[in-house]
Amino acid sequence: MGNKELLEKDFKNLLSELNSYKEMLALAQWDMRTKIPKKGVEQRSEVVGFLAEKAHQLETSEKMKYFIDMLKEDTENEIIKKAVLECEENYIRNSKIPLDEYKNYVMLQSKSEAVWQEAREKANFALFQPYLERLVEYNQRFATYWGYEDHIYDALLHNFEPGITTETLDRVFPDLRQAISSLLTKINESSLKPDSSILQSHFPKTDQEEFSKEILNRMGYDFSSGRLDETIHPFAISLNLNDVRITTRYDESDFRTAIFGTIHEGGHALYEQNISEKLASTPLATGTSMGIHESQSLFWENFIGRSKAFWSSHYELFKKFAPTSFQQVPLNEFYQAINEVKASFIRIEADELTYPLHIMIRYELEKLLINGDIKVSDLPNLWNEKMQDYLGIKPPTDREGVLQDIHWAGGDFGYFPSYALGYMYAAQFNHILSREVNVKEAISTGNLGSIKHWLTQNIHQYGKMKKPLQLIEDVTQEKLNPVYLINYLTQKYTDIYRL
Repeated sequence: MGNKELLEKDFKNLLSELNSYKEMLALAQWDMRTKIPKKGVEQRSEVVGFLAEKAHQLETSEKMKYFIDMLKEDTENEIIKKAVLECEENYIRNSKIPLDEYKNYVMLQSKSEAVWQEAREKANFALFQPYLERLVEYNQRFATYWGYEDHIYDALLHNFEPGITTETLDRVFPDLRQAISSLLTKINESSLKPDSSILQSHFPKTDQEEFSKEILNRMGYDFSSGRLDETIHPFAISLNLNDVRITTRYDESDFRTAIFGTIHEGGHALYEQNISEKLASTPLATGTSMGIHESQSLFWENFIGRSKAFWSSHYELFKKFAPTSFQQVPLNEFYQAINEVKASFIRIEADELTYPLHIMIRYELEKLLINGDIKVSDLPNLWNEKMQDYLGIKPPTDREGVLQDIHWAGGDFGYFPSYALGYMYAAQFNHILSREVNVKEAISTGNLGSIKHWLTQNIHQYGKMKKPLQLIEDVTQEKLNPVYLINYLTQKYTDIYRL
């Protein structure tokens, strides 16, 4: 074995060691969000801090720097080359954060999530406020460490969507909002009003879970490499390519929360489960960005899961698990009801049309917070004002308002825009997919495998081998274009509401 081969082998061993810490960190975080006893949070936060510290030390070590310098320009292995570049970016960014600050921040994240859960249950923002204030301060400081050109918020956006800037969002969001507002006006004037009350019947959690698992199976989710659990705020988490877990939330008075939430998280999981095994144990073995990740979850949830073709082929299966009150509901009325446009307090329960408005509210508040234009204590009132402005409703308590999402508790500032970006990406992908695969026929015949195969071949397998904007252009032959989402929403709701 030559010197270059030995060097690459040693580099892989370092990546494997780093990956081991990150896998244990992910497992600890999964447990904290699903199973941990309340009294175990404090000690577990210490463990999370220890694991994060060890991973941070490896990512910023002299040994890592040595491999980066030696292999960056001197390897013919494309995977090694891309992994080195990814490690170099992580090395540069993480080296700018003092180790003690990073460890304390990770511990704060874990404690904040636990406090957020309590604050949410009690609808008491004051409990969570001091933790959120510290999280905001850390993110402002980290953004300054990393540096930025025009907007401090860009430094945080980069963590989730490399290549996207505040300028980009401020350009595409207004067009999308205007299109949605125009459709909302027409829908409100329409005489056709779907009756969603037909959906709100007691639906036992166990039956919802069985139906959810059946749908996940049909989507192609591999239960031998994953599991489905219950939590307050649904999420998917990848420990490794053969252990990708999903969580959901059940509401026995409204099955839509669990069913569409599970399909959404299933889309995330399919992405992670179908990354090429060649990328295993490297920093490339994950989704290329949160926007691309959200494109997969929103594609499955909305473009597939809320489509007429899906329910035409799955309605009898649904009635097998559903309570008797659903047995006589006509398919068309059911389809219209699950696609009713109605302002919702809760983002994850929002209809397809108003969903992006929820994201824009959070984006605007995040920018103001990180810019220092507002204080954390201003959030509850500003949240309610923006909900009134964008959706015409005011949350009755902070549980349905500013406390509903876990993202800020985890310090994930810059994350929310990826949901709206992912929705736009999904529409672009769907436009190309529909040219190459007969999507309606595939859904109608239950052949979801052909759709999964296309997504794997064009998106999933690459992991982080391609940057998000490069992937978008490779698949769709153009840059981010909100027109496809606008066209999709216009056509769908024109048909449903006979506009």
